[in-house]
Amino acid sequence: MSETWTQYISICSPDKRSGYLSFCPEMPASRNHENSSICNNLWSPLVWHAICFIVRMMILPNCLRQPGYAIFMAVALLPGSMEAKSAGRKKLASELRSAQAGQSHQVIVQYKRIPGELEAAQLQRYGAELEAGLEEIRAVAATVPGENLEALADDPNVVAIWPDRAVSGFLDNAAPAVAADIAANYGWTGKGIGVAVIDSGINLGTDLGELDSGLTRVVYAQSFTRGGTADKFGHGTHIAGIIGGNGAASTGSFFTKTFRGIAPGVNLVNLRVLNRLGAGTDSQVIAAIQRAIQLKNTYNIRVINLSLGRPVYESYQEDPLCQAVAKAWKAGIVVVVAAGNYGRNNSAGNNGYGTITSPGNSPYVITVGSMKSMGTPWRSDDPIASYSSKGPTAIDHLVKPDLVAPGNKVISVLGRYGFLDMYEGTNIVPLSYYSSVSGTSKDYYVLSGTSMAAGVVSGTAALLLEKTPALTPDQVKARLMKSASKTFPTSSLATDPLTGFSYTSQYDIFTVGAGYVDITAALASTDLANKEALSPPVVYKDGKVYLVTSNSALWGESALWGESALWGESALWGESSVWGTSVLTSSNAPAGASALWGNSSVWGTNTTQAYSALWGENGLWADSALWGESALWGENLTISIAGEN
Repeated sequence: MSETWTQYISICSPDKRSGYLSFCPEMPASRNHENSSICNNLWSPLVWHAICFIVRMMILPNCLRQPGYAIFMAVALLPGSMEAKSAGRKKLASELRSAQAGQSHQVIVQYKRIPGELEAAQLQRYGAELEAGLEEIRAVAATVPGENLEALADDPNVVAIWPDRAVSGFLDNAAPAVAADIAANYGWTGKGIGVAVIDSGINLGTDLGELDSGLTRVVYAQSFTRGGTADKFGHGTHIAGIIGGNGAASTGSFFTKTFRGIAPGVNLVNLRVLNRLGAGTDSQVIAAIQRAIQLKNTYNIRVINLSLGRPVYESYQEDPLCQAVAKAWKAGIVVVVAAGNYGRNNSAGNNGYGTITSPGNSPYVITVGSMKSMGTPWRSDDPIASYSSKGPTAIDHLVKPDLVAPGNKVISVLGRYGFLDMYEGTNIVPLSYYSSVSGTSKDYYVLSGTSMAAGVVSGTAALLLEKTPALTPDQVKARLMKSASKTFPTSSLATDPLTGFSYTSQYDIFTVGAGYVDITAALASTDLANKEALSPPVVYKDGKVYLVTSNSALWGESALWGESALWGESALWGESSVWGTSVLTSSNAPAGASALWGNSSVWGTNTTQAYSALWGENGLWADSALWGESALWGENLTISIAGEN
């Protein structure tokens, strides 16, 4: 059979862009037949395939009109047409399965291969507008008419289609509380380490420059949203100051306090994805992560800070944000993510458990919860912030957060003329607070949330990498977790300053993770993890929750990295622990699992309700009760501004 014929032997497929079936491909000019377009405008896929098949058998060469070939084609074509629709539908995220005709949807389309010209042409045929290439996860961002989504998903080269979901940011004494001042005394400042801040932008200012020359340490800037690279919200600049502010604007003879970040020598890479209201999309964040990977060697980017997130809709293995952060991690970049500010959420009877946001639900990244520094430079009186999101993660049930760090009422660099500065001026730090001069500060601002706590850990990671450049992301994560302070009270009470409501927090593994980050201990540590430091899963069985370990996991393989060393006995078991009489091992435990959550757990006498909320058939993972229909941004902004007493 000639190459020309091979090129034109193809199975016709429905054109769902326009609601009717496409014409059969035309034959070469020497063998063109009018009958080759007989399939046009037929509505039934079965009838259409049958007629297409008959026409092809009439006009194809004799060698293809053999009985065996006809039987094969009949069997292959007809049943396949019935299954295609359901197969394509399964590739659509649940939110897209009810897409209406006439409405366009911003989506992320993932392919089996890195998309190129063929995929771009296909999108155009379906009336889609290509927005951005997301090669790191073999995907594109595009706007697609609702009536064509299922047809696009039918393509065998398409793996999945997700909505381009909205993400938002999670909105003095933080540095001393984690011993950053001691690190500075030893000369560790993060110098030479690049930290990519994927946020609302970074405004250039005194505190983000070189102390001696005044030259900016923001070495690169790019925006993935409209409006340039400046911070028009005020969140990203604040985070950048926590990570690497040098305190220049509060240094001098008449200043009584100096506000330095954790690693005041780092270089900052400004990748703006959040708009003037602090909102962005999955595709913008993924594009920024992709850019950070591309610039890794140019600016020695060793850390990415993601003080943003959104609800979890699918397993981390399928979530496009989680796929992107895993790519960065495997490229040698430590990824630090805010846990989320939903620890007070009890809408599913869950007492705030199971509220970790994406991409903090990735087992690779360092997910950070928020502590309250209580206005003192020592950590002994610091409680957990009740709004700090708790694990285990939705769907995959991973232990999160990994660490906690100061995040409540943190003073850092003011993003001047941004939304927060212009509309929430009450949080501007008065000059009288840190100098002998009265008046209004133009340099510093107070914000609260796990966003701020993530910035603390990003700065800490930069210090470790300056001291020991050869550390891998897994080694940084494991060292920070093992060296973290594990001394906590059993519980604490907090009050919302706006509502007056009180919240009780327990200090279990799903609230504080491996502990309170301790920079001095981390810098003194010489431990080297030799396996992946993936956050482990937990399982529920017979009224208890168990920590699962595996041969490929770091945790539990030896005394050095055992559960007790990582999370501390008070977080897991023991007479004085919140886990009551639960023990490390149990005759009823699944193979390779250790008991965490017993019948005398943090839930008290309400265990049945709590277990049902987290693992029951109608519980947290089964519906949308946790997140509700209201926007997440409003709650985040309230916590960011007011913090917690």
